[in-house]
Amino acid sequence: MTQQATAAGNAFSVALIALMRGVIEREANATTWQALLRHTEAIRDHVAVLGLELELDETEGFAYLAQRVQDEGDPELPRLVPRRQLSYAVSLLLALLRKKLVEHDAMSSDPRLILSRDEIAEMIALFLPDVANQARQQDRIDTNIKRVVEMGFLRQLRGQDGQYEVQRILRAFVDAQWLDRFAERLAEYQSYGSAGQDIEVSHDT
Repeated sequence: MTQQATAAGNAFSVALIALMRGVIEREANATTWQALLRHTEAIRDHVAVLGLELELDETEGFAYLAQRVQDEGDPELPRLVPRRQLSYAVSLLLALLRKKLVEHDAMSSDPRLILSRDEIAEMIALFLPDVANQARQQDRIDTNIKRVVEMGFLRQLRGQDGQYEVQRILRAFVDAQWLDRFAERLAEYQSYGSAGQDIEVSHDT
């Protein structure tokens, strides 16, 4: 095998392994991103046999693997991409951040949406039940923000305590159809929230 072929094979492997681990972002890893673009079709073919498909958004600069929807009559394959069960508060926060991203894109040419911890807390607190223990409420909000950071939809800015960038992959996770039902979902959230209950929402990623 020539050195050139070996290098190409390594680049394919690096891109594929990165996808298996999670999301590839253009800004976070330009080398892996370029490898992905060079081997897109080969990667699509490779993951298809596993029941997966490559979701690639070159405009926004991210890519990830999703469970392929099986055609009727096809044998059902085990799921490699699990469904995420999201609590009421986390699901609500994701919906609010997605709505905020839409508003930002309509009003600003800056692709980056930066929010402070206090702005996020104020945004979500409107839909949470009133409680006597505000300190505990704030702790729960911080826990939910941390969860969204772990999911990759918020990124805490280095050297800027309490400042977060909304990651644009959120546009794929909370799609336009899901957002169209935003008002209906908020009514559900307010109903459950006012009763102090919790709900779970399933999402594929």
